[in-house]
Amino acid sequence: MELGFEIIVLWLFLMAVLYSSVGHGGASGYLAILSLSIYANEGDLWLKQHAWILNIIVAGVAFFNYRKEGFHDFNLSWPFLITSIPFTLYASSLKIEGNSYDLLLSLFLIFAAWKLINNKNSEKESEVTIPKISHSLIIGGLIGLVCGLVGIGGGVLLSPILVIKGWANPKTAAATSAVFIWFNSAAGILGSSVSNHLVSLDNIVPFAIAVLLGAYIGSKYGSESAQQKSVRYILTAVLLIAASKRIFEIF
Repeated sequence: MELGFEIIVLWLFLMAVLYSSVGHGGASGYLAILSLSIYANEGDLWLKQHAWILNIIVAGVAFFNYRKEGFHDFNLSWPFLITSIPFTLYASSLKIEGNSYDLLLSLFLIFAAWKLINNKNSEKESEVTIPKISHSLIIGGLIGLVCGLVGIGGGVLLSPILVIKGWANPKTAAATSAVFIWFNSAAGILGSSVSNHLVSLDNIVPFAIAVLLGAYIGSKYGSESAQQKSVRYILTAVLLIAASKRIFEIF
């Protein structure tokens, strides 16, 4: 039991390193690890809320480091947040079940990863344009709905959209995703609390320490040392990990 717990903490640390390097909180990875452990017996609400708490920690550290390096663009971020937060708040009190949804989301993540690798415009890192506010509002709302339903922060969906559409280079996308994840994860916790679905967080301290250390290492590397191209490849790996987790649950 102790060995199993230590392995869980180690994998949470490694996931935080990987996800934070591209500005993500890592909820998809945390859900995968916890779902394959004894904690899966705690139920969906327990898993979602623990993933959101860890997301808040990791995304906060990632945003701090990416913003410090000058990669955050407020004009890009705010329209996505305006609609995503209320949708996450609402959907966090609901439940969604069914393998069809998991399969569709997995296929989307795989498609996004493929587009990132094969997108010819991805090398033109300086040629970016701010999206129309109406587009950002719609996308933010849709992603916020998904965040509340499945217990993620939404960065794994927002980042590839920003890069593929030419709205941000990989590091700016990382900074935008980090702040997006932070607010949506907080909204998820708030929504669960308001609907009286908040669970006990007794086990969160060792998990929190592990991801805090991982976030510091990963986001420092991503924001300071990694090349834009490297960040894009890491993001692709993250998408495939998230998709694999859901496919594994189906079969």
